[in-house]
Amino acid sequence: MTRPGAILALENGTIIHGTAIGALGAESTGELVFNTAMTGYQEVLTDPSYYGQVVTFTYPHIGNYGVNPDDVESDGIKASGLVVHELSRVASNYRSTQTLQSWLEMSGTAGIEGVDTRMIVRILRSEGAMRCVIAHGDNLDAEALIEKARSIPSMNGLDLTPHVTSGAVWSVADRPELVSEAGFTYGDVPAPTRRYRVAAVDFGIKRNILRRLAAFGCDVTVFPATATSDEVLAMDPDGIFLSNGPGDPAAVAAGIELTKNVLGKKPLFGICLGHQILGLAVGASTYKLKFGHRGANHPVKNLVTEKIEITSQNHGFAIDPSTLPSTATMTHVNLNDNTCAGIRVPDARAFSVQYHPEASPGPHDSDYLFRDFVSLMQA
Repeated sequence: MTRPGAILALENGTIIHGTAIGALGAESTGELVFNTAMTGYQEVLTDPSYYGQVVTFTYPHIGNYGVNPDDVESDGIKASGLVVHELSRVASNYRSTQTLQSWLEMSGTAGIEGVDTRMIVRILRSEGAMRCVIAHGDNLDAEALIEKARSIPSMNGLDLTPHVTSGAVWSVADRPELVSEAGFTYGDVPAPTRRYRVAAVDFGIKRNILRRLAAFGCDVTVFPATATSDEVLAMDPDGIFLSNGPGDPAAVAAGIELTKNVLGKKPLFGICLGHQILGLAVGASTYKLKFGHRGANHPVKNLVTEKIEITSQNHGFAIDPSTLPSTATMTHVNLNDNTCAGIRVPDARAFSVQYHPEASPGPHDSDYLFRDFVSLMQA
């Protein structure tokens, strides 16, 4: 099958020609970012934290092991589009049920291949993440696509959680298919001595987070991002979890207000966007990183244990550690750029990290954080 051409148009005026992949004739718009993971493209594309973003994979060959219904982190593709050097037409894996191309078609997601992803990454590293458009066709108006890219709203100031959060309160116990281990387990998880009631605030929560909480003995009730502190505390949880999610944390007013009101009342654990929201709730400020951290190989130093963890990350904003109040301390630092990767608020029994300890994809070095959360609830 002969595929039409495609254009990736960047807001800085760069035009990159390639070949159409995914849903032919569709168009993708969003913030262009890059991910350095070698595997895990299915988990990345379904991670709600990528809502509103077009993902460039630095690994040159994507799609070779296909896709399956178990390795998803949400109910479908959440990334706006896909940029790869080469899309594999063959899926070779015993768990595969279809090719990445057919899955993209079913999802209506447009992409582009046959481009120099190394060049794209160099542009993003030097000029920063930027807005873009992927369009399919052989006679496209490049200048019009550049103008369209420039008209896309900036990620600064955007609260994207309404697009990915749960529509209502629900219990994981009522939907066991979402947390089934799908034939794999990892980590040395001790048998729970009791069950813990956890209220998880869903800013775009990943399914593997729910799996890891369940593995450590947590019965999770999921609340939408618009939930109030009164609603969450009414269930009298043993602990509160703040999830990952997309967009500018400073714009998530409801989440910040909820966190302020529950601090000190229950043990609290936040990751990614939840980490940033905890920082904002205690009075710190956040800022947008030049090109963000996205991949499964980011080194982080635990300042408490002095150990180095290789972590899975996906975020474009960070806490400014110089603005942390005296009641909070920085516990982890990203060794690539010395940004804040974790904080703790001891008096409030609250802590958070900027990365994804549940991995999926990625290493399991940071799985101990779920055990730390359970320890706080035990205490």
